[in-house]
Amino acid sequence: KKSDDQIRLIYHTTPHRGLQILVPVIEELAKIHGDKIHLDIYSSFAAYGWQERDEPFLDLFARAKDHPNMTYHGFQPNTVVREALQQAHIFAFPSIWQETSCIAAIEAMSAGCEVVCPNLAALPETTAGFAQMYQYSEEMNHHANVFANILHQTILRHREEDNQKKLMFQKNYIDNFYNWDVRAAEWTGLLQALSK
Repeated sequence: KKSDDQIRLIYHTTPHRGLQILVPVIEELAKIHGDKIHLDIYSSFAAYGWQERDEPFLDLFARAKDHPNMTYHGFQPNTVVREALQQAHIFAFPSIWQETSCIAAIEAMSAGCEVVCPNLAALPETTAGFAQMYQYSEEMNHHANVFANILHQTILRHREEDNQKKLMFQKNYIDNFYNWDVRAAEWTGLLQALSK
């Protein structure tokens, strides 16, 4: 069961995928929503043992640490992140990275989170029509403004009954479509066909 008091937002991927858009957007949305929203950030290149690559993002991490509407958790094991996803309502993902798939989105959707992201690369296919999606823009200010508007609207209607029904359907779909038993059978069939 997720909190009824606050809309919990989460970002749980490496910082170069859009954190430079997300942090300023939350700073602005906090002026509108006050303590009704909170962003948890699980992000660091330490996930890959590349802590030195965090250097360009240290200012963003500091801004998140200093803001009452954000908590910066740094790198945490996947078990911790998946627990946090169970408490989160929205995966806020203003991606600027061309994903070939997106495990972060899959895990968020399985946890019953809405996903707010652009239609960049494989995100439309990965999110299967469930995401609150918008047109990607390379121009950062335009991207941030569009993302902020979509995220604001998603926060406002998150608890509506129809939306909650959609999220239940989303979880059922994702848990079945991305089920490892199903995926393993498909790969086995493909490899067997290729070996003949």
